[in-house]
Amino acid sequence: MERRKFIQSMFAVSAITAVTVPSTLFAEEAKKKSTPKGPNDISFEEAVKTITDGKGAKESDKIKLSVPEIAENGAVVPVKVNVDHPMEEKNYVKAIHVLNKGNGNARCADVMLTPANGKGYFATRVKLSKTQEVVALVELSDGTFIQTAKSVKVTIGGCGWFASYDFNEAVGSILSNCKNN
Repeated sequence: MERRKFIQSMFAVSAITAVTVPSTLFAEEAKKKSTPKGPNDISFEEAVKTITDGKGAKESDKIKLSVPEIAENGAVVPVKVNVDHPMEEKNYVKAIHVLNKGNGNARCADVMLTPANGKGYFATRVKLSKTQEVVALVELSDGTFIQTAKSVKVTIGGCGWFASYDFNEAVGSILSNCKNN
């Protein structure tokens, strides 16, 4: 009789384990997805809201954003921002922010300027994980914000190749190259 009770208790423990362990694992997985990946993760929308203090920015053709159409290596993508705006004592480019729309952390670079800089210009290299838009967000001394964006196609991601690797896109590219040759 004790052997029967032992077997019954083993089945009961197995049933409880089969129900509770997966639900615990699912809860942990959901918690991981809801929390940011790193301490610096911020979305593009959150970054713009933080920088502009909720004001937003207008599209402008006064900003010349130079980025390559295709970046062979996403780890070193050259970016140049040139703002056609005076650099006078009371009317100048106060800051240039370089952002991206596809990385975990949207902020790439923040540069503060004064009239002593003489020109609203900044050049750097940024890291892009995949094909995405790079945005130049410019703060003017009167408190207004203007922006422009350009798309950069990244062939090898700078934040981990597999994170940016799109198998279907790669196969399509190979097939189109074969048809052209």
